[in-house]
Amino acid sequence: MKFKSVLIPGLLLSLSVAMLSSCGDGGSKDKKGGTSSTDTSKKAAAPGETPDTLSEVKSSYPPIDKAKYDSLIKFNAHNDTSGRWPVKGTPYPLGGAILPFKRVVAYYGNLYSKKMGILGELPPNEMLAKLKGEVKAWEKADPKTPVQPALHYIAVVAQGDGGKDGKFRYRMPFKQIDSVLALAKKAHAIVFLDVQVALSNIRAELPLFEQYLKMPQVHFGMDPEFSMKDGSKPGKKIGTYDADDINYVSGYLANIVKKNGLPPKILVVHRFTKKMVTNYKNIKLRPEVQVVMDMDGWGEPDLKTGTYRYFINQEPVQFTGFKLFYKNDIKKAPHHMLTPEEVLSRYSPYPLYIQYQ
Repeated sequence: MKFKSVLIPGLLLSLSVAMLSSCGDGGSKDKKGGTSSTDTSKKAAAPGETPDTLSEVKSSYPPIDKAKYDSLIKFNAHNDTSGRWPVKGTPYPLGGAILPFKRVVAYYGNLYSKKMGILGELPPNEMLAKLKGEVKAWEKADPKTPVQPALHYIAVVAQGDGGKDGKFRYRMPFKQIDSVLALAKKAHAIVFLDVQVALSNIRAELPLFEQYLKMPQVHFGMDPEFSMKDGSKPGKKIGTYDADDINYVSGYLANIVKKNGLPPKILVVHRFTKKMVTNYKNIKLRPEVQVVMDMDGWGEPDLKTGTYRYFINQEPVQFTGFKLFYKNDIKKAPHHMLTPEEVLSRYSPYPLYIQYQ
């Protein structure tokens, strides 16, 4: 993985190019691999819809406790005085919702690479043991909020080679996703499938994972950093998603939830610059999907604080997340990665999704 950083006063802009140049050409795989280079965008529905006519399945999950939900939402606003938090007008989630009843603590990475994150860096049992330790640390820092462990797996990886279709992305074989699901089961963890579209697009990539998204424990992440709408190669500049893209994904997930009687999906959107997410006020919130805007930048604590303030706190959507880097956060003085206690003392609102890379 190559890293570039651009620093401006009070802000952190990081460009982390997660490229698997040795992983193939981004083209088709056989049936065992479970991927295809076919561009499905022509078959995609309008934003927020799927092509087929849906029949809803009644959920078996009991409705949420609305009074408890309201209390936790107010608590997690962390004495915000701006009036932005809690976000007004958000719908109550369906039964079985994870947020704000639990905080998600996730390990991020890819099994093919030891440089893309802790998920692939350590042997599986060692990785799960380390995750368990972080879960305990967060539970100690905030006894009010139980912790849900998670594995956040990069299922489509931006890469330096265009591949046969020129899309500069590599789709992981399904057998690798199956391996992550098996690891998650051992840790009683949920799973996020994360997509870096590069020169493809989210409408082509998302439907490929529907068989997994039908599972109640599987959620989704979308990374604007590698959404190269202007045709640039990933890693040369920071990409972008618009509210329309996010609404397409949340609508797609919502239909899966309704069609299969599932609990709400969590949708993580990574962000560390303003242009990574445009027209945030147009992002649609739904009872079936819980949207997390995840502060994804790396660097020293003060820079991370500025990034969270400007691009997460001041542009409220629904829930917030925060990313911690075991290596990159300690590159510069004071060479210190924030502890759970420090994250909770510094940030308003409290991030309910924590990701370690």
